[in-house]
Amino acid sequence: MSSALTDLFPLPIVQAPMAGGVSVPQLAAAVSEAGGLGFLAAGYKTADGMYQEIKQLRGLTNRPFGVNVFVPQPEHAESGVVEVYAHQLAGEAAWYETELGATDCGRDDGYDAKLAVLLDDPVPVVSFHFGVPDREVLARLRRAGTLTLVTATTAEEARAVEAAGADAVIAQGVEAGGHQGTHRDSPEQDGAGIGLLSLVAQIREAVGIPVVAAGGVMRGGQIAAVLAAGADAAQLGTAFLATDESGAPDPHKRALTDPLFTRTQLTRAFTGRPARSLVNRFLREHGPYAPAAYPEVHHLTSPLRKAAARAGDAQGMALWAGQGHRMARELPAGRLVELLAAELAEARSVLSDASTGGESRGNESRQGGEGA
Repeated sequence: MSSALTDLFPLPIVQAPMAGGVSVPQLAAAVSEAGGLGFLAAGYKTADGMYQEIKQLRGLTNRPFGVNVFVPQPEHAESGVVEVYAHQLAGEAAWYETELGATDCGRDDGYDAKLAVLLDDPVPVVSFHFGVPDREVLARLRRAGTLTLVTATTAEEARAVEAAGADAVIAQGVEAGGHQGTHRDSPEQDGAGIGLLSLVAQIREAVGIPVVAAGGVMRGGQIAAVLAAGADAAQLGTAFLATDESGAPDPHKRALTDPLFTRTQLTRAFTGRPARSLVNRFLREHGPYAPAAYPEVHHLTSPLRKAAARAGDAQGMALWAGQGHRMARELPAGRLVELLAAELAEARSVLSDASTGGESRGNESRQGGEGA
């Protein structure tokens, strides 16, 4: 990893920015204080809301942290498909006694206003999801003293990240919970994601910038594996979702290890963009019919998901989770970082011992052959 990034956090552990109220300042502070890199999620917040969380986080820690921003999406939904989906969801609205959300709430998630805040009052790290920012945006952040990371789901996307001038690339495997950070939302590519270890190896050969591996990582041994595959750090989301400081609703936290929820699936049901969630009633009933229409579908279903959370009904919530969700541990975030670091050290020790033992046995064999 580049020295600039290495100096920011002593442990190769990054807490993924999870939008929707999960990555609160208390969580990011706990991770940064423990030696990892904590992250705030600016997605779905106003620029002022993001700024207020940054101020709160700075009051909790002096350690470096990051802020994640969504890249604006081009309009590509076919005319009428959102209205058809809204008609299908009418029963959900009646059941939860709420209205469906307005779909004309804007497509850029306050992108320019958020960048203005981050340039006016710089933070140590800014990451981007759903595409590559303009080269000038990354250059301006660099001049402000901010390191930039951009998500990629293929080696081709990683090359685009490097060409734009980002400081590092986040290699997001198909195992990851929440939204896939594909640069272009192509329905014909649904389900065609690459597993993390293969992706890290491909991206490592494709680019010369540091690689942060994300997707299904829950244990220190897995961190050791992605480091061995060529990553410089690992980004964990679901592992931190169940921690004490996480802002996730309790039904979401409990669902991670609830035997009722046996698997995850990529779905457009909740937002109109592929995202990995625990399979529940809402996903099963509406996933097959959800259109490729982000963020319109996100806005449409937002009141439903909030109503389900208030009712404690996990069957109607977006239960974002990676494929390793059954390995979630309910711990304080700082303690989890300590455990991950200990597991990583143990895994590295085992690998080192195995390597040393192999060399020793090889030397003994050669010496025996010479004396025969």
